[in-house]
Amino acid sequence: MEVTLSVIGGLWKPVILFHLLNGKLRFNALCRMVPNATARMVTLQLRELERDGIINRIVYPEVPPRVEYELTDLGRSLETVLLSMRNWGAGFAGIEQTDPNCR
Repeated sequence: MEVTLSVIGGLWKPVILFHLLNGKLRFNALCRMVPNATARMVTLQLRELERDGIINRIVYPEVPPRVEYELTDLGRSLETVLLSMRNWGAGFAGIEQTDPNCR
């Protein structure tokens, strides 16, 4: 459990990974999908995920440079975890809205 959380833990890593489940994304697209995170925070999270072998950073030799991010096979293996987290959150949000005793 600790190893998993050390790799995908944090506020933005699971959100970034979830969006990458649909395929390659450019940096600005990821930033738009995570509007509450600063560009600097997204950059740091992407670097950590790349360092851990969860995502690939693809740099195209163009002017201006184009960079895309995609899940590696190891990153793709997190799909069931990420979908379970999304489903749990949706269920919890539903309980929170209907139960006044739930914080």
